[in-house]
This record gives sequence, structure tokens and C-alpha cells, in this order.
Amino acid sequence: MAEPRLTGPIEKPSPEALHERAMDNIRYIRETMEGASSFTAVPGWGGVAMGVTALAAAYLAHVQDTSAGWLATWLAEALGAALIGAFAVAYKSKASKTPLLSVPARRFALGFSPPLLAGAILTPVLYSHGLHAFLPGVWLLLYGSGVATGGAFSVKAVPVMGICFMALGSAGLFTPRAWGDAYMAAGFGGLHIAFGLVIARRYGG
Repeated sequence: MAEPRLTGPIEKPSPEALHERAMDNIRYIRETMEGASSFTAVPGWGGVAMGVTALAAAYLAHVQDTSAGWLATWLAEALGAALIGAFAVAYKSKASKTPLLSVPARRFALGFSPPLLAGAILTPVLYSHGLHAFLPGVWLLLYGSGVATGGAFSVKAVPVMGICFMALGSAGLFTPRAWGDAYMAAGFGGLHIAFGLVIARRYGG
């Protein structure tokens, strides 16, 4: 039995089609590599600066005569730390040429933000019910949760720091309330400074 013979010309892909296919492959490879990378713009020196201001805030909060003054001190510290952190992240991101809207950065933000939002909601609720003594433990626990979950997409030191914050926060909820500022100093002050130095030394500032 005779084999069928091809009668028409064999069509070859056009140069334009080959170019588009190659560009699609390159784009896919780039996005895959970006998604598998870590968010390395976590600022070490920024963490040290946040820790220093937290130590000062812990002292100022401890000498306040009213709970309103105590809360105002820590809220001012939270705002200042947020500004320091935002500036430090932007600076390190620019210096290391790490896009702030990269896939790892978005994943870090997605893991970090919800616990902070929960803390922002719980703060006025607990304070209005006269439970402000629980705030240090709650703040440390939720902040640590955000750092640990967001840090899963960053360098190894970050989630470890988050777990340490969570441990301090848990202890703060089950120990005398008078120790609250000491826990805050140890966490937002000591841990930020210690891990900030580690990150600055090992991961470039």
C-alpha cells in the first residue's frame, strides 16, 4: 500500500511568531524567578533606629501619670517607627535595585499588614473598656505575627524575629501588667536593635 504523499508546501513559523514566542518564554522565566526570590529590602539599620526610639518611648511611657498619656506616647512611637521603616525600606530598595512592587514585596506586605490592622482595631476597643494593660502583650503578639508571616517571603532572620516578638507578647499577657513597658522595651527596642544589626551585617544594610 502506497504511503500518502504531502502535496502542499510546509509552512514555517514567521519570524514575528518566533519572536513573540521567545518573548513569552523569557517573560514567564523572569516572573517565575521573581516569584521564587525573597524580599531582601528589609532594613537592618532602619530596624536599629526603630529600636532606639522604642527604648526612649518605653521610658517616657513608663513615667506618664495617666493611661491617656501612656497611650499617646506609644501611638506617637508607632507613627515615628512607621515613618522610619517606610523611609528605610525605600532607601534600601533603591540601593539594592529591588522593586517595591515585586512579587516577594507584595507577598511580604500581604502577610505583614493584616495583623497590624487587627492591632489597630483592637487598640481603641481594649482601651475604651479599661483594658489598656493588655495592650503591650497584644501589640507584641500581633506585630510578631505579621513579621513572621510576612517574613516567610524574606530573609531567614525576619521570621525568627517575628517568633521572638510573639513569645514576648504571649509572656506579656500572662505576667504582671506592670511589666508591660519592660516587654515593649525588650521587643520593639531590644529585638529590633539585635536583629537589625544581624540583617545589616548579613544582608547589606
